[in-house]
Amino acid sequence: MPATALVGTNDLMSAPRLIVGLGNPGAEYEDNRHNVGFWFIDQLARQLAVSLTPQGKFFGRVARVGDRWLLQPMTYMNLSGQAVAALARFYRIAAEETLVVHDELDLPPGSIRLKQGGGNGGHNGLKDIQARLATPDFWRLRLGIGHPGERAAVVSHVLRAPRREEHELIGTAIDRCLLAWPLLAAGDYAAAQRQLHPKTA
Repeated sequence: MPATALVGTNDLMSAPRLIVGLGNPGAEYEDNRHNVGFWFIDQLARQLAVSLTPQGKFFGRVARVGDRWLLQPMTYMNLSGQAVAALARFYRIAAEETLVVHDELDLPPGSIRLKQGGGNGGHNGLKDIQARLATPDFWRLRLGIGHPGERAAVVSHVLRAPRREEHELIGTAIDRCLLAWPLLAAGDYAAAQRQLHPKTA
């Protein structure tokens, strides 16, 4: 299946056993655009009535929901793969059973894309996960944060809080993803894509 293709309408993929939200630890980063993956995991944990707790052997904050795991790496973004690989290997979770939620520069605030595989788009968290899992075949839930327009401004852009109107759009996108969680949890990625992606004529 091409990395950018929609899942076939009758295809049920492996349900995700590991859901990872990317971000940087610490109060100084918590409202940054780069931390939208953390925001999603925090809200999903509340929705599922579980608590994230630090687990040193997995280099992050972890919650268990049946045979499924939520993870916020505490390694800082560029070493996110250390936490993902540690938990995935310990519980024998395949890349295809892993869903990574992250900020996406190439989508405007409020936009969502769900896909399996592909490149890392210069995202250091994805790059490290791909390297440590030795495959790009994990699922990605991409939450748009917009691009500053100039490459030199990217670092300061992702490490700053979104403007109020952007924050509202990102919050709405996260809410939509939470509404789609039953589909994601069932491995019905095709239905989740239809619900989350913009309608085309």
